[in-house]
Amino acid sequence: MKTFRWIVISFFVSSLAACGLSSDNGELTGVQGRKAWFHPQPYGTVYIPSGTIHVGANEQDIPNALIAPNKQITITAFYMDDTEITNNEYRQFVDAVLDSIFRERMGEKFQEPLLDPITGEETGDHAIKYDEDIEEEDMKNGDIQDLYYQGGEVYYRTKQYDVRKIKYRYDYIDLRAAAQLKRQDSYKVSREKFKKTEEVEIYPDTLVFMRDFTYAYNEPISTMYYWHPKYDDYPVVGVNWKQARAFAHWRTFKLNAFYAENGENGVTAFRLPTEYEWEYAARGGRDQSMYPWGGPYVRNAKGCSLANFKPGRGDYAADGGVYPIRVASYFPNDFGLYDMSGNVSEWTVTAYAESAHLFTHDLNSDYQYDAKDEDSETLKRKVIRGGSWKDISHFIQVGSRSYEYQDSANSYTGFRTIQPYVGRSNRDKK
Repeated sequence: MKTFRWIVISFFVSSLAACGLSSDNGELTGVQGRKAWFHPQPYGTVYIPSGTIHVGANEQDIPNALIAPNKQITITAFYMDDTEITNNEYRQFVDAVLDSIFRERMGEKFQEPLLDPITGEETGDHAIKYDEDIEEEDMKNGDIQDLYYQGGEVYYRTKQYDVRKIKYRYDYIDLRAAAQLKRQDSYKVSREKFKKTEEVEIYPDTLVFMRDFTYAYNEPISTMYYWHPKYDDYPVVGVNWKQARAFAHWRTFKLNAFYAENGENGVTAFRLPTEYEWEYAARGGRDQSMYPWGGPYVRNAKGCSLANFKPGRGDYAADGGVYPIRVASYFPNDFGLYDMSGNVSEWTVTAYAESAHLFTHDLNSDYQYDAKDEDSETLKRKVIRGGSWKDISHFIQVGSRSYEYQDSANSYTGFRTIQPYVGRSNRDKK
């Protein structure tokens, strides 16, 4: 029996040697041949290094509300969009989804079957082929006519997309729910339980300027702001929290698909920042500063405004802009981020709770709750930061907290995304 066992072991070792796996000389060397990898910087982002700061209000808490007490926390590194997502960047998302819907409807020419990774057999599902150009004849043959406004909804005899049909559907794994299971129990539960599917109407609400201000005339900007080239580099508004999160998922899928095609490793997912990541980035390395530029004033020594906000009662124009203005119109903070105060408020991934500063951890502090449609309005509150073009100076302070409901959109809230950094620091050379 011993002889037989030795023969088997010898054969196994010989087989490994034949495969070139014995070059470690029997030592523990780790898996060899793995290429070094450094996290590439996404276009349009800046690197925010790991650090420790005091978050919370910078002024006396006169009403004793305790919704933003001062607290020291540590935040790990990430890449962050240097400006708010613009109309033109968001339009790339909308156009890509619309293109995929058309290809989905046009049949086999734009589809390829998906194969089971184990058996190699067709699963019955399909992937969309984007390398095939859409010809005019395809538009006639495809089942796409219901994607346009029909009957009495047609204006001026023009053919226009029905924006209610532009929906983005995506899957994700609820890692937080999975992590709540004990390890011994996790083996008994199918991963399918934690697979979630979202379908979101992604076209912005273009009437928000009129909805937000009832007794005011805002029709011109409402009819032009999203689609006109003049506003391409202005921050997108009329986008709710769910739409912003869908944009981040699409951006992740798009970038990782590119890396996969080129045989490269994927990267971490884009997402909305936590409110603490946002505040850390907004301070620009200036701990306990009131504004991103560091000082306690909203004007510089020459009397020029340092952000787009509401300087005085009924006075929107004193800072150089009335409505939202072109991104990066003011100087950046020390991290290189523009418009962290004013212009438009920004969605975070964080659920709003008055006492969150008191119970969140001091490492990558965060509090999240994915509210369902049937949940109460209170549970649907999400933190927004930075203040906007319609807010007074208190709300554009980096320590000020406010909220909006996740299923609501308005004319003063936009967003920017982050991508957590893989590794300790971008200064590491090895």
